[in-house]
Amino acid sequence: MKSLARKALEIAQGIQSDAPVTYVPPSAGTKPLSQSVLPRALVTNTRGYIERVVDQINGTYEKGWFDGCAVMMRRLLETLIIECFEKHGIGNRIKNTRTGDFLYLSDLIDCTLKETAWNLGRNTKKSLKTLKAIGDLSAHSRRYNAHREDIDKLIFDFRATCQEFIYIAGLK
Repeated sequence: MKSLARKALEIAQGIQSDAPVTYVPPSAGTKPLSQSVLPRALVTNTRGYIERVVDQINGTYEKGWFDGCAVMMRRLLETLIIECFEKHGIGNRIKNTRTGDFLYLSDLIDCTLKETAWNLGRNTKKSLKTLKAIGDLSAHSRRYNAHREDIDKLIFDFRATCQEFIYIAGLK
């Protein structure tokens, strides 16, 4: 009986020592199995950090982590707006003049809507604040949890908006 218990303990210790190596994802993360929110082709060969955020958007959606998905959608929107201003050599228009930091997303959106260096499509103008709102709720509201339906109703506008910003930023 003691030898059986000893053997069981050895097996348990082996599993315990292997578990972190076996069950922890790689440091750089993994690729999602689906492209439910944004097609990967939309951002392939743009910037590595943009591709990675899209992987995280799609991955959180497929896992059902909808607050995380909404926050990452918000992050991509913010990143693409900054890319547009920088591409046109007017990044200083979206920075705090005192600190040099980029403005918060609400101010970035206001500046984007007023910018004359490009002509935003009607859909993008209409959807920017709605897209921001769900990301804000998911990031900052203690009592709000996003659901699949919340993301689903934004997918078309999100993809169209991201695609427009990718072209304005000269990433494709």
